[in-house]
Order: sequence, then structure tokens, then C-alpha cells
Amino acid sequence: MTSTHSITERPILPPTTSAPRAEVAHLQALVLRQPQHLTLSNGDEHAPLPDEVVDALRQALVALAHDQAVTILPTATLLTTQQAADVLGVSRPTIIKILDAGEIPYMTPGRHRRIQLTDLLAYQQRSTAQTSRALDELMQDSAEFYTTTASADDDAVTR
Repeated sequence: MTSTHSITERPILPPTTSAPRAEVAHLQALVLRQPQHLTLSNGDEHAPLPDEVVDALRQALVALAHDQAVTILPTATLLTTQQAADVLGVSRPTIIKILDAGEIPYMTPGRHRRIQLTDLLAYQQRSTAQTSRALDELMQDSAEFYTTTASADDDAVTR
């Protein structure tokens, strides 16, 4: 089945009024409740949705329900620096700094840099994991400091 529709690379914004928000919440509930039995219907035609499509739909609905925009791109996509910035939610100059630091591989097929979506998503996962580890360490340091400070205060009171 070949489609003549091009892939839209613009973000799909979350609904801003109550009626569409309720529709998104209802669809999300349906997808989460019975994901293995979803079908697409168009008049008399019905087709079961493959697990991969259901998973993409589930992720999109969860993001929209949490007031996050969604963009669906094929993973082999080459992105401009602006598109990469949009995916990560940062400015284009920030992406340029990340590229110049060698944190994300890129190619320059002409005068402009292009980034593989898979490389960008791998960077995003590494960055998220690094941030999570740093927060865990900070929380542990904070707990140790609080425990040490509380013990010192207890010692001062007993003297």
C-alpha cells in the first residue's frame, strides 16, 4: 500500500479546550485498557492495528494528555539543526554547541549540518540517564548532609 501523503514534521500540539482534552483522555484510556484489540475502521473497512502502531499511538496520547507536543518521524530521518533542537526542546545554538563538542555525530552534505534521528535519540537517552544519576547523587549528598548536620545539632544540645 503506497501513500501519496508526505510525512508532516511539525509538532502536534496538545488540545487547549476541554472537549478535545476529554477526547484525548478517552482515547488514551481505550489504548491503555485493551491495546491488543484495537482496529481502524473506515466505513465498512476494518483493519487490526499492529502492536508497533498501537505503541506509537499510546505514546502520543500519553504525551498529549500531559500537555506535551508530539512529532512522529521515521527513524532514518536526517534532521536539520533546528529540527533537532525542536526534538530536544532546546535552542538551535545549544544544538550547535553539542555538535561541536562531539556529543552527537553529524554530517555536512552541503553547507548545512544534518543529524540522524537515531543519533539524536541516543544522545537524548544518554543525557536523560546522566541527569537522573546526577540528581540521585545530589539527593544522596543532601541526605548525608542532613544526617550529619542533625547529628551535630544533637551533640550540641546534649553538651
